[in-house]
Amino acid sequence: MYRALLIYLLITVSSHGYSQENQPETTPSELNFKTQNKGKFYFYWGWNKSQYSYSDIQFKGDDYNFTLYDVAAQDRQTPWDPGVYLNPGSMTIPQTVARIGYYFHDNWNLSMGVDHMKYVMVGTQAVTIDGYINLQDPLTQFNGVYENSPLMIDEDFLQFEHTDGLNYINLEISRVDNLGNFFKWDSKKIQLNILEAFGAGVLYPKTNSTLLSKERYDDFHLSGFGISFKGGVNLTLFDHFFVQGEIKTGYINMSDIRTTTSTADSASQEFFFFQRNISFGYIFQLVK
Repeated sequence: MYRALLIYLLITVSSHGYSQENQPETTPSELNFKTQNKGKFYFYWGWNKSQYSYSDIQFKGDDYNFTLYDVAAQDRQTPWDPGVYLNPGSMTIPQTVARIGYYFHDNWNLSMGVDHMKYVMVGTQAVTIDGYINLQDPLTQFNGVYENSPLMIDEDFLQFEHTDGLNYINLEISRVDNLGNFFKWDSKKIQLNILEAFGAGVLYPKTNSTLLSKERYDDFHLSGFGISFKGGVNLTLFDHFFVQGEIKTGYINMSDIRTTTSTADSASQEFFFFQRNISFGYIFQLVK
């Protein structure tokens, strides 16, 4: 009996020692390599510079229905002035980006934001027009039937812009990866992330349009939808403060643009956009 007990003890001790020898040691610093983002909220505010593809714009009313082809447009940058860009009372005047989000996973977050872009049709340009204009009040020199005809448009014919603005209100799902997880550095003080995102939302512009001397309409109106993709780099300092640079591109379809005070008048267009964004934000743990 004693002999059997001795053999049992020898086997138990040796197997325990073997398991200890083969178990890898974990240092305290290695425990910090994996970024713990789940349950965190973040918000940011920043600015954008935008570009737009050519667009075909259709205008419809009781006495006209025509399309302008390959219309060029540009953004409208507010000149740098700290009193405008950093003043809470005027900081919505420039082209801005704003977003608030929540991490439901260490690498994934869902967010809602507004891309406040400005879309301005180039004032004087040569386009092609197709359709008809038969206005009597006010009577216009542009009355006629057009069949893919060349036309030089200027402010007497049309002024058209979404300058307060081309508001793309969207939801995004983003993938975020901390490079420190791959290169094994402690990210508590400096964290470098790469991100990719897909978004979709609605367009709620304030369109400033003067068409054929008609009284302009200048109010917010739900006009269409958009989808977008973006990639970026995020630098987070001391686990809370960050600066983020993004490149964003997308498609906008605006099928119901208000152009005059009459509900019978409308426009529609679709185009692609390209953004370069810079923003500053804060991330914090609210839910454990």
